Order: sequence, then structure tokens, then C-alpha cells
Amino acid sequence: MIRKCIHAFTLVEVMVALAIIALSLTAVAAKMGRMIDTSNSMRERTYASWIAQNKITELRLANVVPEVTATSGEVDYTNTTWRWRAVISESGIENLFRVDVSISYENDDDVIRTVTGFIGEPVPLGQSNRSWSRGSQDSGADK
Repeated sequence: MIRKCIHAFTLVEVMVALAIIALSLTAVAAKMGRMIDTSNSMRERTYASWIAQNKITELRLANVVPEVTATSGEVDYTNTTWRWRAVISESGIENLFRVDVSISYENDDDVIRTVTGFIGEPVPLGQSNRSWSRGSQDSGADK
């Protein structure tokens, strides 16, 4: 009589394999969760940077000497209400002002992003590069 040898996994081997798979899938799920959180955080900081840069640009385009003060307000962007706070201070250079714009969510005190910009003395339209072109003519760079 010929005996056939059947090779199969034992219950212990199957349980160990399932435990290893369960641990691996848990680690993969945790890593994906962290990646999603990081992606959301980067998106929030990008939007906050854009909002702050827009606010600094609005202050520059007003073409007036800004007052040394702090202002705040709200803006709707990407179906979310964001709160901004702009602090205008002197820079230590005559007619140059520092602007720090902080962005946070409407009902949250945690600042997501702060962007710093500078606003100079307003100039007549069409003469925004007046001081740069004057310096290059004096040094003979255009000759």
C-alpha cells in the first residue's frame, strides 16, 4: 500500500501568518493616516500663505503711507472663513514699513502661518523702479 504524503500548513502556522499580515496592515494604515494629515497641513499652510500675501499686496496697492498699527479681519477662501491680523511697524529705515500678517481659522487662536512683507513710500504711477534705474545710470552700467 502506497501512502501519500500531504503537506499542509498547521493551524499555528496559519495564525502566525495572519498575525504578521495584521501587524503589517496596521502599520500601513497608520502611515497613510500620517500622510493624509501632513497633506492637509501643507494645504492649510499654503492657503494661509496665499491669503497673507494677498493682504500685503492689497496694502501695497493702496499706494499710501501705512499707519503703524494693527488691523484684523476675516476673508472667505476655499469655502472656509479665515481670520487675518496685520501688524504694521517701523523697520528702522526711513519710509519703509514692516508688515506681519498672521492667518488662522475663524474660531481658532492658533496661527497657521505668518508672512512678513515690506511697504515703501508710495511713488507716482509708472515710476516704481525709479531708485533702481537712477543707481544704474550713476554707475555707468547702462553705457
